[in-house]
Amino acid sequence: MRKLLMVLVLCGFTSCSLFESTEKKTQKLVEKELLEIDWTDVDDYPLFSDCDELLSKEIQKQCFEEKLLLHLSADLQEFQLTSETEIKDVVFLDFRIENDGAITIINIENKEIFGSQMEKFEDKVAKSLKSLPRIEPALKRGIPVSAKFRIPIFLNSK
Repeated sequence: MRKLLMVLVLCGFTSCSLFESTEKKTQKLVEKELLEIDWTDVDDYPLFSDCDELLSKEIQKQCFEEKLLLHLSADLQEFQLTSETEIKDVVFLDFRIENDGAITIINIENKEIFGSQMEKFEDKVAKSLKSLPRIEPALKRGIPVSAKFRIPIFLNSK
């Protein structure tokens, strides 16, 4: 009788998870899965309509960067930076492509080299980004997500 009681007590302790609700089990699985996701990387990069979404992640990234840089460089060629001294420097543009495809400028680093022309430059960059063709947002596990980017803008005034 005593052995039977011990077996029943041991079975009771080991089978507690059998009585756990499916909600709690699901919640534990979701929490475990969230911990395993690499949130610093996306599964698919933002894409312009003429970039192929079926290609590899690296080729998607390359297509996105090429289209973006071609557009920005063409627009910024028109910006005339006037300076008494020759300027050869780099400005970094930090921006985010939101989960709906909208673009938000986060920061322009090293912008003090523009002096009084800074507002004109910021306006030109903002207009250039807004005039980009429609961008499909980055995807993480099939869900549109925001993604931050940083691009260098090389300045050369003579």
